[in-house]
Amino acid sequence: MPELPEVETARRRAENALAGKRIQRAAAAADGLIFDRAPPSEVEHALTGRTVVGSGRKGKYFWLLLDQPPHPVFHFGMSGRLHLYRNGTPPPKYWKLEIEASDGTIVVFTDMRRLGRIRLAADPENEPPVSLLGFDPLISLPSAAEIQRLLAVRRGPIKAVLLDQSFSAGVGNWVADEVLYQAGLSPLRPANQLSRPEVRRLRTALKNIAEQSVALDADATRFPIHWLFNYRWDRRIGRGPRGEPLVRQRIGGRTTAWAPSRQK
Repeated sequence: MPELPEVETARRRAENALAGKRIQRAAAAADGLIFDRAPPSEVEHALTGRTVVGSGRKGKYFWLLLDQPPHPVFHFGMSGRLHLYRNGTPPPKYWKLEIEASDGTIVVFTDMRRLGRIRLAADPENEPPVSLLGFDPLISLPSAAEIQRLLAVRRGPIKAVLLDQSFSAGVGNWVADEVLYQAGLSPLRPANQLSRPEVRRLRTALKNIAEQSVALDADATRFPIHWLFNYRWDRRIGRGPRGEPLVRQRIGGRTTAWAPSRQK
């Protein structure tokens, strides 16, 4: 599932391709799952003729800002992707929305599993579901003291709390595992029992993972060799970056990879 780094990278690509340009054509697929609030025809009408003036993102949601509302809001779900190409190229398989700018640039949203969403909002950041999200580690990371205050009322395992979008928006399974590995914290620890030094380590890891992965355009082939990400998927090896044994178990409803010898 695309998480904060992948969605932020997609937002930047979309803004770079479309900002300052007029949308001369918008085509929406007849898919009532993807367009679950405004029908495809309404989305097409709302976008056609408008000029893209910028974009925004919080957590796993991003949106294009037009010269007048409503604005299109995107959520990738499990398999949503963004594609860029020029006029004359047929749309890719599983396309859901095709936006063509006046200069022939085309941005397409695809979703093979149809778990993503495309909606319209007058004020995306201040309307549900975006307004219900917690802090975003890249753009609104609280102080360690504030994070500890937020954790004080959370009794569940810290892994499950990190996955809760009302706590930390944009953090998904691989980011949560990476943060806890880098912070040296067991995913099973009750969130409200972390000490102040442990919360500071957690905050540092959240900041570093978010910033570094985005700086690398969410390109996993460029992630640092000491990241758990490079080892968490391969069950045959079963060892982490430092050679420590890895354990895989379900925590917070998601498969978790962690190193008990390192994470306490």
